[in-house]
Amino acid sequence: MIMKTALITGANKGIGYETAKQLAKLGYYVYLGCREASLGQEAVDKLVESGLTNVESIQLDVTDPITIKESCKAIENKSNQLDVLINNAGILGLIPQPASTYSVEEIRKVFDTNFFGTIRVTQAFIPLLRKSDSGRIVNVTSGLGSLTLHTDPNWQYFHFKSAGYSISKAALNGFTIMLAFDLKDTDIKVNSIDPNYTATDFNNHRGERTPEQSAKVIVKYATLDNNGPTGKYFNEEGELPW
Repeated sequence: MIMKTALITGANKGIGYETAKQLAKLGYYVYLGCREASLGQEAVDKLVESGLTNVESIQLDVTDPITIKESCKAIENKSNQLDVLINNAGILGLIPQPASTYSVEEIRKVFDTNFFGTIRVTQAFIPLLRKSDSGRIVNVTSGLGSLTLHTDPNWQYFHFKSAGYSISKAALNGFTIMLAFDLKDTDIKVNSIDPNYTATDFNNHRGERTPEQSAKVIVKYATLDNNGPTGKYFNEEGELPW
């Protein structure tokens, strides 16, 4: 049986790292896409020490088209196809982010990673995903990307508004919808997944969940069977409103 392959961006720590670990335990050959090659290798070394040898670090900066092209060629040469792409890399940006004063330059930085970076990577790897009979794309988003929830005063995060981060995730959700429609006649499924508020370096470990817990919901939608949903927005509890 041919081992399925997965690529995770931003995989050297946090939710990305735990997702890599869980997929490797399921028997996937996992490529840890990391901006810094040394940090990626350190992450792989930790996984190997734990007994997981079906992992490999690959340098990939989602804001750098050259590293995206090179990583795509490397995976094509080794595996010839890709079964799972998890667009996990993201940045928060400087906080606070009031809409009336947050600079266009800072918003652009956040979008370049969270939105345009995801598009760059996805479009580069679509040809390899098309070679799989069960291609899966998971766009790691946030509940903060729900415009519906942001207009609900009873939502627990109603008072956290971020003109860069939240809007970039709303845009990412829009890309999920458009991409799923574009690929509706293929075997590829595309979904936006909110791992919920997780304690990582991303938020100075203020989240309510562990990376291990949050990785489980990502893995669930990365390993959907052929009857699974596409073009949807989920967290652990179920479907979220756009």
